[in-house]
Amino acid sequence: MSGGNAQEPAGVGGENGEEPVGVGGGHAQEAVGVGGGRAGEPKVYPTALGASSRETITLLGHDLAADVMGEVGFGELAFWLATQRRPARGEVRVFEAVLAALADHGFTPTAIVTRLTYLSAPDSVQGALAAGLLGGGSRFLGVTEDCGRFLADVLRAHDPLPADDAGWDALALETVRARSAAGGRVPGLGHHVHKDGDPRTARLFEIAAEEGLFGPHLSLFAAVGRVHPRILGRTLPLNGAGACGAALADLGLPLELLRGFALLARTAGLIGQLAEELRRPVANDIFLSVDLNNRPVPPEPYAANGGTHG
Repeated sequence: MSGGNAQEPAGVGGENGEEPVGVGGGHAQEAVGVGGGRAGEPKVYPTALGASSRETITLLGHDLAADVMGEVGFGELAFWLATQRRPARGEVRVFEAVLAALADHGFTPTAIVTRLTYLSAPDSVQGALAAGLLGGGSRFLGVTEDCGRFLADVLRAHDPLPADDAGWDALALETVRARSAAGGRVPGLGHHVHKDGDPRTARLFEIAAEEGLFGPHLSLFAAVGRVHPRILGRTLPLNGAGACGAALADLGLPLELLRGFALLARTAGLIGQLAEELRRPVANDIFLSVDLNNRPVPPEPYAANGGTHG
């Protein structure tokens, strides 16, 4: 029978359960003949991350309690976990500037859905946080990875890279022209609120330059900001999320994980949204505003052939 007070199933690992016997886990007996290898031979699952014995816990080859706790900040640790190399002080500063830039941006869809989910299920903080994080996509938060990948693709196709601003401007012109001709948008260009300039972008450029980490991705992104009006006929801001993607790429972080770092940052912001919801709730007002102001309209049958509806 399921239930919150149900007895822990035998032989299943968990922080609150007994040691598992014969099931995968740090203290468990090695599985035999599982996941490859000949029957009778123990299968090894290597990891440089966390491991534990009866007396110690190691993380990245260091004693967690003695060497990491109280000695390594969370931003530094997140970088270290992702790259398996300890970042230099300047890298930590840029990385944590990115996390701060992406932590919260007001009542975005991710924040609203987190509050509404908590309103519906206040017993599930994890559900509310997950709901908000699942909203990180191509329109909100996802541009961090989109921009980083876009810039990396351009740079990968050009060797050698430009040596001065004029060279970067020429490459940016070619890039924006090709993207525009293909009918696509340049990731990181434009913002629905900061139409005259995203304050996060200028500050991140400054921090990266101070730390000697203004690399090719940021150089190309900055050049896009300078030259795009010649192609598009209007001036758009370089948004902070795109700048964050360029900065993360210049730090050498895996492009496949750039959205993950944006979500890591936004998790802190969503916890803040929930904390404020507890003190000054607005989710019920949002719900009632929609519920009490909906108006019935005639059905509009779906046109499967792609024609007009109705």
